Amino acid sequence: MSVELSPASMNRRSFLKSSGALLGAASLVTLIPGAFPGRAAAREGIPDTMVIPSRENPIRVQFNENALGMSPKAQEAAVKAIPMANRYPFNDVPKLRELVADQHDVEEKNILFTPGSSDAIRACIAAYATPETQFVSPDLTYADGVLYAGYYKLRMNPIPSDRQTWAMDLEGMKKAVAGYKGPSIVYLVNPNNPTSIVTPSEPIEKWISSKPANTIFIVDEAYADYVTSQDYRTADALVRKGMDNVLVLRTFSKIHAMAGMRMGYLIATDDLVKHVMQYVEEDAMTISYPGVMAGIASIQDAEFLEMSKKSNILSRSIMLDALEELKLTCLPSQTNFLFHKINVPLGEYQTSMKQRHIIVGRAFPPADGWCRLTLGTPGEMKFVAKTMMELRKDKLI
Repeated sequence: MSVELSPASMNRRSFLKSSGALLGAASLVTLIPGAFPGRAAAREGIPDTMVIPSRENPIRVQFNENALGMSPKAQEAAVKAIPMANRYPFNDVPKLRELVADQHDVEEKNILFTPGSSDAIRACIAAYATPETQFVSPDLTYADGVLYAGYYKLRMNPIPSDRQTWAMDLEGMKKAVAGYKGPSIVYLVNPNNPTSIVTPSEPIEKWISSKPANTIFIVDEAYADYVTSQDYRTADALVRKGMDNVLVLRTFSKIHAMAGMRMGYLIATDDLVKHVMQYVEEDAMTISYPGVMAGIASIQDAEFLEMSKKSNILSRSIMLDALEELKLTCLPSQTNFLFHKINVPLGEYQTSMKQRHIIVGRAFPPADGWCRLTLGTPGEMKFVAKTMMELRKDKLI
């Protein structure tokens, strides 16, 4: 199965404001034994005892956050950095840049840090926006691309995705670019959000490598660290080949669990980095000292990152078991969230879950009848699964 794209009627920012009162403390402490063991996930060292939420401490599965929290080593590094937060991080950004460049096997000059990958989206669009530029994307994808394209008054050209599988229509996007006389910005989120699915890398790489005239590609890989599909490769390989028409975006918000630290980066050729930098300012001026130090510690904590990925796999298994039992269609997830069908209006389902202290995702038109569910800890997902079973008895899902 797959996904589609179209500007959501309610973007993340407005949803955050409307649901802010629900976002109490992060710690959920009541534990009881539970069902839904998960079909085949590795569970070494991963606690999965059921978590019971409360009104003050709901289970938050709406914003694709990493419920495990930051690596303990990253937390320690951030705390130790607080006394030095009155200083700019000029002296420490080079170390983080070295680690990130090494991870992607590129040179340090190919990395530009931004305050979260969302600002990288903004800067990349701003860097190539003209009155004639068209913005080509699937009609169901991460809303910030469409949001910023609108800010810079680009000509919007959303390409309908397959309404059965929600797969993005790459051929349709190619035709949109080939048939347009002016410049194009192509925005590809892979794995896609909100659909959670992977578009095979080979056709994307071939299209980018063909270098269509006056076209820049933004490849948003916020969820790449969760992917297990053999059809997927990060687009950083294109940068290593010297492709000067692609900007690859990454974030520390997901597997590193640093959403609140606002740490992201782009990977591109030296010339592209220099061009986009004009719309960001020097990166050491846009990211925080505690964020830099936490990033340095987290990227080196391979054990925690591996555990985080295993925890996500276990949580996904728990929910897939539940959705299978409920006979609710779910797209093949390669992320830290699921996109599944429901049998009632989303607003009613949100209310039912909220009454049981679970906050699920917002609407993503045109995908009516679908719900995006972030994968929390295994213990949280056991409670979510149990709650969904109870709702089915009352025909509320």
